[in-house]
Amino acid sequence: MMDARSQILDGIRKSLKRGPLGESAATVPANRLAHHAPGLIPARTTALDAAGLRDLFVQMAEEVQTTVTRVSDAAAVPGAVADYLANHNLPAEITMAPDPALDAYPWVERPLLRIRRGRAEDLDQVSVTGAFAAIAETGTLMLTSGADRPTTLNLMPDTHVVVLRADQVVGPYETAWARLRGEQVGNAMPRTVNFITGPSRTGDIEQRIQLGAHGPRRLHIVLVEGPDAKTA
Repeated sequence: MMDARSQILDGIRKSLKRGPLGESAATVPANRLAHHAPGLIPARTTALDAAGLRDLFVQMAEEVQTTVTRVSDAAAVPGAVADYLANHNLPAEITMAPDPALDAYPWVERPLLRIRRGRAEDLDQVSVTGAFAAIAETGTLMLTSGADRPTTLNLMPDTHVVVLRADQVVGPYETAWARLRGEQVGNAMPRTVNFITGPSRTGDIEQRIQLGAHGPRRLHIVLVEGPDAKTA
């Protein structure tokens, strides 16, 4: 039985009045997927150590209106989230991804934070998620979808808070993609990969930048840099 992908490609070939791919033609895309060539790697990411990449990521993220709090260990994460909400007069109510990685942080130490786990709903104002990687090249977050990482949390609430571990910061996009491919060996790729660079914005309205037009108007990152960052 033909799968959905094959049905779509077969329909496109028929509309172009082309028959099935021959054996030699079919090997071209297969080889391209298996042995893809890396893209151009910007020089600004190649000579930096891990600390330098984190500094570059923060610099690039802040240039596009992302705010960043750097904490020394996992224990400081709930307090950093609570302080951010208080400083912006936001309710102490968050919708958090049901991501097991987020369970490592001691949320119970902030009992005034009201936490609901699951997908975003219409009235949710603040979401908290993890990330798959952070790209120092452009200050961009890479988020993948899954049952424990609902994409709605990245897009619907007005404020998006991302908890990021130090070891998730990489230099170029190519490294992030290589990590994802490495983790997905033998498994299907995520249905969705979101690249997020700063809050949502548009310049369509009178040529003036407006934040929050198509997604969150605030993007805040809590970057865990301490010795337990790799296990949080």
